[in-house]
Amino acid sequence: MGQPGSAPQSAAWASTTGRRPRFAGVWRPLLAGAPLLLVWWLVYRNLAPFAAWVTYQVLSLKPGGLARSVEFFVFETPKVLLLLVLVVFGVGVIRSFFTPERTRQILAGKRESVGNVMAAGLGVVTPFCSCSAVPLFLGFVTSGVPLGVTFSFLISAPMVNEVALVLLFGLFGWKVAALYAGTGLMIAIVAGWTIGRLHMEGQVEPWVYSGPVAGHTQPGVRMEWAERLRYGRDAVREIVGKVWPFVLVGIAVGAGIHGYVPEGFMASIMGKAAWWSVPLAVLIGIPMYSNAAGIIPVVQALLGKGAALGTVLAFMMSVIGLSLPETIILRKVLKPALIATFVGVVGFGILIVGYLFNLLL
Repeated sequence: MGQPGSAPQSAAWASTTGRRPRFAGVWRPLLAGAPLLLVWWLVYRNLAPFAAWVTYQVLSLKPGGLARSVEFFVFETPKVLLLLVLVVFGVGVIRSFFTPERTRQILAGKRESVGNVMAAGLGVVTPFCSCSAVPLFLGFVTSGVPLGVTFSFLISAPMVNEVALVLLFGLFGWKVAALYAGTGLMIAIVAGWTIGRLHMEGQVEPWVYSGPVAGHTQPGVRMEWAERLRYGRDAVREIVGKVWPFVLVGIAVGAGIHGYVPEGFMASIMGKAAWWSVPLAVLIGIPMYSNAAGIIPVVQALLGKGAALGTVLAFMMSVIGLSLPETIILRKVLKPALIATFVGVVGFGILIVGYLFNLLL
């Protein structure tokens, strides 16, 4: 007779119930990945001495602006990419539980206030980019998700995402990352609730409501853990494969700022003393097109040169939360008055966050 939990009994249990043990298949891939995680940690730990060695020994650069820029670039590039690979894999596994279809099913029929909170939270862990704004909007609205709840999701998904959080954590620590996540979610919740209270359903293009009702398919077959781990691997391949050029450009810009912008210069135009610095940062950020991976290295360099944290975070939020491409895409389903309301409400929330950070930190 086999002992309790033995392989024959586990197999028999699975065959009689039609289900496998909850974590079946997860241990072998995890054990196989342990050496890779150790290599990741060793490489990450030694990036600073490696960057100094490349800059001053291999390239024989003299201390100065060029050397500072090169050292910044050599250090930050692998650091950011290593962080991205690790976190995108983990969040990719989490995302296997929250497909867009599943998200619509969760939010459909919820009370508006509860739905705003749930939508903002789900926006952090579900797939989203500017190019998917229209299909997601259509799917949500035709599934019975209230307009304001839909906007809470559309705001939080690009603004408070795993890339932004992990980079902020790696560069500035958990306090800044937590403050950013909290304020970003609050903007998404309050802005979505406000838009819902304005009852602007009439500002949605009429053809949206005349389309077929979405979101009534049955839930998919439950994934095994091996499939979820492959989902994480595929997420790394897809997301990191798309954002690495933005990473390089962002770090190159940050390296230039780090090496050549005089100390204190950014403090004069993006510091706490200038009351107009926060709205100016938001106005500059809106027409820019980037994502968190590309903009956060720039944020790091700006802070290093004396810019105020609130002003810089307002700039970052406006770039990734109010991007011009997304608003242009949303014009396909929204009338100008609703787009203007969306930009105005979110922009006002970002201004409050910027001033609040500058006041408290």
